[in-house]
Amino acid sequence: MVIQAKPATPRLQHTAGDYDFFFGLKPAKHVARETFDLYTADTKERRPAVIFVHGGPVPEGQTPSPRQWPTFIGYSDLAASTGLVGVTFDHRLYAMERYPDSAQDIVEVVENVRRVPQVDPDRIALWFFSAGGALAADWLREAPAWLRAVVWSYPVLAPPCDWPGDVERFDCRQAIAGAPELPKLMVRVGDEYSSFAATQNAVIDAARNFDSALEVIDLPDAVHGFESLTYDKQARQATDRAMGWVAHALAQDA
Repeated sequence: MVIQAKPATPRLQHTAGDYDFFFGLKPAKHVARETFDLYTADTKERRPAVIFVHGGPVPEGQTPSPRQWPTFIGYSDLAASTGLVGVTFDHRLYAMERYPDSAQDIVEVVENVRRVPQVDPDRIALWFFSAGGALAADWLREAPAWLRAVVWSYPVLAPPCDWPGDVERFDCRQAIAGAPELPKLMVRVGDEYSSFAATQNAVIDAARNFDSALEVIDLPDAVHGFESLTYDKQARQATDRAMGWVAHALAQDA
């Protein structure tokens, strides 16, 4: 597949006056590709990358699409500020039944991101959000050497038992046994959907049972999707800490 660059769209600096959760960050250099966007502090040097996997369902054809949402651009600017490359992209989670399509989209974007000259192909992290969380299961069962970390933010980590698809494939409660040494981080919020929280608790318990590396950052006063709301000092500090954790994981030798 030929990856062609698109003109970058100028962006304003994150400011407190805009009530931007990521205020104070300098916008990173934006490199737009056909199926994803890169945000980096330096386009001439290969850097580790963190790929942000959005949740859903997201209506097909919605504008702007998730790769252009301020939340993921903010996360990408934060990644760039810590010496990483942030990557946003869209996948086909238009309905919960589309997990297999989304899983294939992740495979393809990872392959393409690892080919670009700005990215160190051997140092990649995947960061899953909300209903995208269950998409981590494939990567936990067979973690490639270049995958250095998995992160979840307020995730759902398994489809419901009556889901009309392959529940076992996307069940992180079982898959977490497959990558015990892979660094993993979960960011949880106090104001969470009860069904989401149940899967989070189950994965934490499973990680303990399987002696699988998993760290947890709890935000008892935060709500699901807190980054899309106004600035909150405690939540922002936790987000900065999570990104620092990713940077540290990507800096380690395999």
